[in-house]
Amino acid sequence: MDRTIDFTVFCLESYKQAHCITGKAALAVFNNYNVFGYIKYFYDVLHATGQEYIVEDIDIYIKSRRN
Repeated sequence: MDRTIDFTVFCLESYKQAHCITGKAALAVFNNYNVFGYIKYFYDVLHATGQEYIVEDIDIYIKSRRN
């Protein structure tokens, strides 16, 4: 099994909890901004960081995609 799948789920759950939103809402954000592709591309860097950093990094990535 691809190890990035477990990590991607962890990132989605962490984002959901940090923003106090539902899983469905978090999934919509991840799909709208291609966060899954971002996580997969930067897996080697992100998986070695902490939960808080990951959420902050995803927030920065989403903000950059909105502009």
